[in-house]
Amino acid sequence: MCHQNETDMKKFILPWIFLIIAAAAMAQAKISGTVKDNRNRPIPGASITLKGTYDGTVADSTGKFSFKTTEKGEYMLEVKSINYKSIEQKITIANDAVVVNFSLKEEVNELNAVTVTAGSFEAGDKKRAAAVLTSLDIVTTGGANADISAVMKTLPGAQQIGEQEGLFVRGGTGYETKQFIDGTLVNNPYGTSIPDIASRGRFSPFLFKGTVFSTGGYSALYGQALSSALMLESIDLPDQSQASASVSTVFVGAGYQELAKNKKSSWGVNYGYTNLIAYFNIVKQKPDYFTMPEFHNGDANFRIKTKKGGMIKYYTTFSYGRIGLRRPNIDSADLKNAFGYTNVNWYNNVSWRETLSHGWKFNLGLSYSTNKDDIKQEIQNQNNQYTYTGKAYIDSNNFVLNSRQDLSQIKVVLEKKLKGISAVRFGSEYWYGYNKNKYNIYSSLLIDHFVSVFGETDLYITNGLAAKIGGRFEYSSILAKANIAPRLSLAYKVGKDAQMSLAYGDFYQKPENTQLISTTNFGYTKATHYIANYQKTNKFYTFRIEAFYKKYNDLVKTFPVFNNDGTGYAKGIELYWRDKKSIKNLDYWISYSYLDTKRDYLNYPGQMQPNFAATHTASLVTKRFVTEWKTGFNFTYSYATGRPYYLLQQNGNKYEIKDQGKTTDYNSLGFSLNYLPNLGKAKAKTFIVLVASVTNVFNQKQVYGYNYNYSGSIKQAITPPAPQFFFIGCFLSWGVDRSQDAINNNL
Repeated sequence: MCHQNETDMKKFILPWIFLIIAAAAMAQAKISGTVKDNRNRPIPGASITLKGTYDGTVADSTGKFSFKTTEKGEYMLEVKSINYKSIEQKITIANDAVVVNFSLKEEVNELNAVTVTAGSFEAGDKKRAAAVLTSLDIVTTGGANADISAVMKTLPGAQQIGEQEGLFVRGGTGYETKQFIDGTLVNNPYGTSIPDIASRGRFSPFLFKGTVFSTGGYSALYGQALSSALMLESIDLPDQSQASASVSTVFVGAGYQELAKNKKSSWGVNYGYTNLIAYFNIVKQKPDYFTMPEFHNGDANFRIKTKKGGMIKYYTTFSYGRIGLRRPNIDSADLKNAFGYTNVNWYNNVSWRETLSHGWKFNLGLSYSTNKDDIKQEIQNQNNQYTYTGKAYIDSNNFVLNSRQDLSQIKVVLEKKLKGISAVRFGSEYWYGYNKNKYNIYSSLLIDHFVSVFGETDLYITNGLAAKIGGRFEYSSILAKANIAPRLSLAYKVGKDAQMSLAYGDFYQKPENTQLISTTNFGYTKATHYIANYQKTNKFYTFRIEAFYKKYNDLVKTFPVFNNDGTGYAKGIELYWRDKKSIKNLDYWISYSYLDTKRDYLNYPGQMQPNFAATHTASLVTKRFVTEWKTGFNFTYSYATGRPYYLLQQNGNKYEIKDQGKTTDYNSLGFSLNYLPNLGKAKAKTFIVLVASVTNVFNQKQVYGYNYNYSGSIKQAITPPAPQFFFIGCFLSWGVDRSQDAINNNL
């Protein structure tokens, strides 16, 4: 009986269930369409949702979507996708199908947006794949001996100059490249110049978290660098407190860095002493050093994080050095040239960056530096005694020069975030330059009040298109002249991890102080840059090709009169390739530069290839860390074709070329080895690195140019004081173990 009732009940209910399902199906509305970007490309995986319901779907590989809903009435249909701006559209759902097509705009963000790379190499900014060098890269480049400028010479655009300090970039002199720390100019970034011997840079690469080496077309926030700018950003707070010590074949040093317990402030001090007497007794030098190179260096820093998340940093460094050397006099075999100097340098830098309300940022930079040189050169006889010959062309080499160079600066930059990641920044800076010189009995004083006003904007139209537009106004009281320098850069994404950039700009620079001593009746020298760049980069590879043209105007002429009638040009193409993956455990980069340049300046009789410019330059840098051996092996091979040399002699109201040629090609292999004896010892409290390095491994002859005697009958090759430089050192630190960093960065 019960079974019969259940059967009857099913016969009664089932038709109604099927009827309800059919009615519900007939009541569903279909919503479909496409999701594409503003270039009409499909956006697969986009999420489509009927707001306030559980109904929705995702777009397929062609950007199409379709789903059904039983809802009726007005609803908002929302579309979302990563890296695109969400969009909503009101729809009315009835019985008919609804077709909606969406076009989404890209969400511009820092990780996906292009960067303006024309003319610049960035280092240390881990948020950008375009960064090509780190601080560890700099200290582990074979043969560079942790000299920042020496590593920059392995990048495209820089020349292999060994007889004088500075970066010679794209047909520019060393004076045309300037260095900046936290936005302010460094007046004396290198040690005092020694005739025919290059001086090292003053700063350790571990002071900086970011490096931008601009070989042209740099930001309007910087000026007074005709060819290139090296912009260094100092580190903020250290990871933790630590002590350090170092001992080597040429120097000893010690330091301490204290991080507050709340990790909001730190202070530190360092001292180093360099003396080459022991090294020179083992590795003989061509000059006769009567005063061994001796240097004292001390620095201190203080850093504090503000309540609003800003940062105040102070850095000061003091150095004292002296040196004296003799070399044969080219005009007489019985005479010697004795050169010596004592140098005192003090540099101070204060920077303050702060985040203000309503998207504003504030940056303040203050710096003061003073550099004092007491230089003496005299003609000596075979007994190393001063002598007077009565011949002006010989006796003119007897001189005493007392020089003091002071530079005080203040720079203010305000930045405002615009829509997305676009921004505008503007500001002003003031320099007070004081240069006092006494050359024998002649004194000179140069005082300059230099003012600039600048502004630029970063415009990100999409993730694939960006522009940097800026300009700069400058006025120098010593020249009593002003200039206006426009700057423009564009970047366009052309594929995955690939982009093209263009840059244009005018760049001005005051003549050198040695020229202004003769007369201040000068104008600015000028260079106009045109740059085109293609770059493809990711975490493993960087490929870069760049073409440039640089037009020089108003260069300084020193003969027959001092004026700004000099002209010139530089053009070329450069390649850079870095690969961290293709060969297991090997990191390497290759750079190549082709340079075509001529200039008519100083006493040149016309446009000539300058004696600091090689047509072809190339470098290969390799780094390999072998974990089993706890050792890193680093090699750097550099090559450059011969540079021109000239003997210019005055003939009436012009100079004539009496002799000319090209030096032999430059070849040099540098090597460094880094051994970590504590690697793998979990309880090790001391981090130790043993370092050994050598320059010019194969002892190849290097000729940088020629010196001539007064008559031009004798010429002597300019060569290094020793064909090779050897270094062995031990670096220790307590409180922090950098072993894993060393491995990860191929130390």
